[in-house]
Formats: sequence, structure tokens, C-alpha cells
Amino acid sequence: MPTVNWDDMVCVGRIVRPHGIRGQVVVVPETDFVEERYQVGVAFWIDGTGDGERLTVSAARLQNGRPIVGFEGFATIDDVARLVGLELRVPEEELMPLEEGRYYHYQLVGCEVETTGGDRVGAVAGVEGGAGAGLLRVTGDGGEVLVPLAGVCVEIDLARRRIRIEPPAGLLDLNAPAKKAASGTSRRRG
Repeated sequence: MPTVNWDDMVCVGRIVRPHGIRGQVVVVPETDFVEERYQVGVAFWIDGTGDGERLTVSAARLQNGRPIVGFEGFATIDDVARLVGLELRVPEEELMPLEEGRYYHYQLVGCEVETTGGDRVGAVAGVEGGAGAGLLRVTGDGGEVLVPLAGVCVEIDLARRRIRIEPPAGLLDLNAPAKKAASGTSRRRG
């Protein structure tokens, strides 16, 4: 079995709970290619012990948009109990190719974000949401700000690890520390 570098692999799902008594699990997919990714014979890597372990899909179906997956060698609910909470990863070269102008979330994390005027906003700490409604979670000197991908990002240059944005007025001030301290108000939820 080949060795893998966990940090060089890409998360395509998370096991959230057992399903039934026959060793299947419910997966929250982290891919736009759910039907292609979760098929019998496809292999994933998990790292519950630090050694890395390869799992091969023996059964797969979709239920309410989530994959229900069985793995070779896992036949009971007790067998899969140790898998709950683990990420399913694949080597980067096994990802589906994307059309030009589309990016995987992991490719954007760590990119520096700046305005078209050259002002640094921060670095992408994560990406939230899906296609068409994605938000860059950018952390910088002014705190954290969510930046919409659509309509605000004007250039993504993965080679230079840079994203240029044209933010609407006030977007970058939403989490400014001075504004929060000055407001002095709190919201109650009930």
C-alpha cells in the first residue's frame, strides 16, 4: 500500500454518524461531485491514528443529498463507530478537473487578499458556502471579514497566491475593532 502525506491530501467529506446496523456511515460531502466521488470501488484515506488508513467503498447511495457509504472490512455498527468525526481525503491528483475560473476551496485558503487599489485586507482563512454564494473568510489586521466571491472578487491568481477584490463601501469596516468598541451595544436572542 502506498504511503501518503495527510497534509497534501484534500478533504472531500466527513463521516458524521453510523447508519443502520450493517456498518454503513452517513457522510457530509465536501465536494461538488458527490455522485462521482461516492461510488463502489472508490478509495479514501482517513487519519484517525496518525498512520493513515485507506478505505475502499463497498456500498454507496444518496439519501437526502448525503452519501450513505459502506467500506470493505466494516460490517457492523461497532466496526464503524471509530470512524465518526473523521475526514475522508483523497490525493490532489484524484480531484475532478474544474473548468477555467472555478477553484477548489483548499486552493484559496492562504491566498493574500488585497483591494484593486493595493490595500492589504488579509489572508483567506477559509471558504464558506457553495457555488454562487461562496464567501471568503479573510483574517487581517482589521479582524475577520466575509468577502463574497461573486461580484466582489475581480481576480484570482493562484500562481501568485493573490486575490484582488473591489469591495462595496463599508464591507471591510464590518469587523473593525474600533467600531465594535464604540458601539457598546449588544443583541439579545430569544
